[in-house]
Amino acid sequence: MLYLDHAATSPVRPEVLDAMRPFLAGVFGNPSSHHTYGEAAASALDEARARVARVLGMRSGDVIFTSGGTESNNLAVKGIVLAALARGRGHLVVSPIEHESILESADYLHRFHGVEVSAAPVDALGRISASALTETLREDTALVAIGHANNEIGTIQDVPSLAAVARDAGVPLHVDAVQSAGWLPLTDLGADAIAVAGHKLGTPKGIGVLGVRGRVALEPLMHGGGQERGRRSGTEHVAGAVALATALELAEAERDEVNARLSASTGRFIEVVQSLVSQASLTGDPVARLPATASFTFTGVSGEAVLLELERRGVVSSSGSACAAGSDEPSHVLLACGVSPAVAQTSVRFTFGREALPSDLPERLGALVAESVRAVAHP
Repeated sequence: MLYLDHAATSPVRPEVLDAMRPFLAGVFGNPSSHHTYGEAAASALDEARARVARVLGMRSGDVIFTSGGTESNNLAVKGIVLAALARGRGHLVVSPIEHESILESADYLHRFHGVEVSAAPVDALGRISASALTETLREDTALVAIGHANNEIGTIQDVPSLAAVARDAGVPLHVDAVQSAGWLPLTDLGADAIAVAGHKLGTPKGIGVLGVRGRVALEPLMHGGGQERGRRSGTEHVAGAVALATALELAEAERDEVNARLSASTGRFIEVVQSLVSQASLTGDPVARLPATASFTFTGVSGEAVLLELERRGVVSSSGSACAAGSDEPSHVLLACGVSPAVAQTSVRFTFGREALPSDLPERLGALVAESVRAVAHP
């Protein structure tokens, strides 16, 4: 089987497994314990925190380890806005194409805390302009929460320009970098908070990070032992923290070579599909997109049916976000980009991993896509 759903999750990297193995057995102490076993675990945790901070362009004290991207986004959106409510700031800005963890956090704040939520509009390619964001901000805006790169269509936002708008207005910016971490540099975004999930980079599921600059007030959502400087209580996942630090560093070291190789391969695959399938339309920005993402709509055929045909031919992909799997609703991302509900339900997303692929894969894969679409259209 050819696995092309890396945006949903990636296999654990052997180097990551090797790095975390000592902390699954030998160094097993609780890092909050003040004895030899606990201090060994605390030392490993501190080192992992410093390594992650370097990749994020933050200080070690800014790094909060979490259970993954969903928790990191929840903590950023809810925590920053709840802290700002005490100062009379009760307005939140998101975009309509954000991950469910941001959109549903916004909905929670609206329903239970009376926070007003505004959506900065996107264009047909899923891009947010600086002018659109400017028009959405208000004097009482507590936070802007934007995804660095979209998990369905791969469009990359111009975060530095959006960060400049937020900074000029005195509003903190949270960036969901779950899809972009390892593919794009994170140090110069100008963000006040950044979310990352390890399993997109080759760690086991269940470890993530939220970087929050010290000047940003954050109300904790988890209470108890006061870990993570009181911002996220609960015994830390030391092996997971080591795994995340290792995966981030590996991806950063490989980024230029991997991006160049996959940009060429994915670009060729897109060309082949569009040449062989008349109803294929690429979604998202054709240029400012993640190098390993290619998402299409196939007007007139069911996207789910195409996926089943592809799997019969040995190719595993998806119709969009794994967090919305099983839903009969069309993609909220595509709808926000102006795609009709009927066409949105024909979408198929291919997301490649970092491993080297055969040079003829774009042609062979494109042919399999064409065969699958034809089989669905003319059963």
